[in-house]
Amino acid sequence: MKAVVTGGAGFIGSSLCEDLIGKGWNVIAYDNMSVGRRQNLSDLIGVPRKKFKLVSGDCTRIARVKQIIRDCDVVFHFAANPEVRMELNNPSQCFQQNVSATYCALEAFATSNAKTFVFASTSAVYGDAKLRPTPEDYAPMEPISIYAGSKLAGEAMVSSYCHTFNKLGIILRFANVLGPRSTHGVVRDFVTRLVEKPRELRILGDGQQVKSYTYIDDCIKAIMVSLGTSKGPVEVFNVGSEDQISAMEIGRTVIDTMGLKNVKLKLAGGLSDGRGWVGDVKNMLLDIRKLKTRGWTPTHDSRESVRLTVQALMARE
Repeated sequence: MKAVVTGGAGFIGSSLCEDLIGKGWNVIAYDNMSVGRRQNLSDLIGVPRKKFKLVSGDCTRIARVKQIIRDCDVVFHFAANPEVRMELNNPSQCFQQNVSATYCALEAFATSNAKTFVFASTSAVYGDAKLRPTPEDYAPMEPISIYAGSKLAGEAMVSSYCHTFNKLGIILRFANVLGPRSTHGVVRDFVTRLVEKPRELRILGDGQQVKSYTYIDDCIKAIMVSLGTSKGPVEVFNVGSEDQISAMEIGRTVIDTMGLKNVKLKLAGGLSDGRGWVGDVKNMLLDIRKLKTRGWTPTHDSRESVRLTVQALMARE
């Protein structure tokens, strides 16, 4: 089997490339290096070029994308701007890097030999869901951030292209994924802040935001289970843990895992309703029963995922 992983040098993409190579696939990682890092793929140095290669390029260059995925079997479209906060990801960036890039990837997919398109979406598409755990068929979908809106637009395009061209689309709505290669998010932010100021930790919002967190190993297993069991033309899967943890609890877990003492937790910034920023979903828990019926179950809960990530980050310092 031959795969193209867009965003293949990124956090999830690089781990997926490693897993696919380990399973005997031929893999092309396609990445513009705006978020991805070559060192994420350092473990694949020495793999024969016919089995793996990293190609530098942007998903908005449609002719180049067509050339790259023309003869593959599966497209894993994981390239995106992953930032939710507006000050880090404005609407223009979101449209170009998420919506336009997904359109180009799907246009290339439509005329390629590939039969399957796997799309990395997000739990944020549900917005402030009134039903938790939130199942895949929850409605209405009301994203509250530009980022989430761009991902929901991508989902609609995947569905329309796969129905139109008689191909298989797999949409994965990830909860917060943690691991040592993550370039953003609350755990990495907390570790960075505590390295700089080990006696104080600033937490955005009221600290009571509760969400689900998934470790990268569980995430990769979920991707492969979805790929092996999907029937099409389009299947949607939630990927997350079965519990929640608050921002305050994350702070305490990070402090404990780093072995720090006498750290003052300081609530700062955020919105009047306790959110950390505009577009922050304050309470998120996914219903993962659908993917569990296909044979996948997360092996780490949210707190364990936080601990593992902190330990890995500290080991790399």
